[in-house]
Amino acid sequence: MKRIIEVCCGSYEDALQAHLGGADRIELNSALHLGGLTPSTGTLKLTKAAVSIPVIAMVRPRGAGFCYSEKEAEVMMAEAKELLEAGADGIAFGFLNEDGSLDVDRNQAMITLIHQYGKEAVFHRAFDCCKDPFTTMEQLIALGADRVLTSGLAAKAPEGSALIAQLQSRFGDQIEILAGSGVNATNARKLMDDTGIFQVHSSCKAWRKDPTTHINEKVTYAYATGEFADCYDLVSLDLVKELVNSI
Repeated sequence: MKRIIEVCCGSYEDALQAHLGGADRIELNSALHLGGLTPSTGTLKLTKAAVSIPVIAMVRPRGAGFCYSEKEAEVMMAEAKELLEAGADGIAFGFLNEDGSLDVDRNQAMITLIHQYGKEAVFHRAFDCCKDPFTTMEQLIALGADRVLTSGLAAKAPEGSALIAQLQSRFGDQIEILAGSGVNATNARKLMDDTGIFQVHSSCKAWRKDPTTHINEKVTYAYATGEFADCYDLVSLDLVKELVNSI
């Protein structure tokens, strides 16, 4: 089976870099420093017009976890519909209950909406905050999810490779398993070989300075620290190429 590289992009420019670097698929977000939030439809439309690979759009209204209020869920459904109508090839999403169990009703509603448009339903790394990975995977399969993005419930996917391998062995013929977090050109091939998965997800992150981040000593808009305090993150064309070549 062909090995697939999905690049996590936070902007239109990121998406162009991913495409030029040879990525097979894009996950389109905004605010990657918060773990990825919903992108604008303008960003999606520009991306779809410029690239020839599938674009999965994130639907996530805020940072922190994945237990959403009624109003947040209402916004997420509206955003998903808008993104699907704007050309998204799929939606990445995830709803959990307070105890880390799957919010079955909301996930079912989202999957049903996505499939009405004939697109892919991708359960994102909310999976790594779930109460029981095996029960959750069984439920997602029953609900009709197409793919799950996971680090194997570890901080980084290579650290969670044992669980990823178990999930692939047990469920890989029923749902696609996409490994992400900490994946790069130095470890992607080994991760695939060790787990049996055929697709990985990477940010291929680099930094670019914006000198206006911190000019006035009393005002800063920095979200990074140290040497990158005046920078913002973006996809590196070279890192995408290295990752693609490595597998």
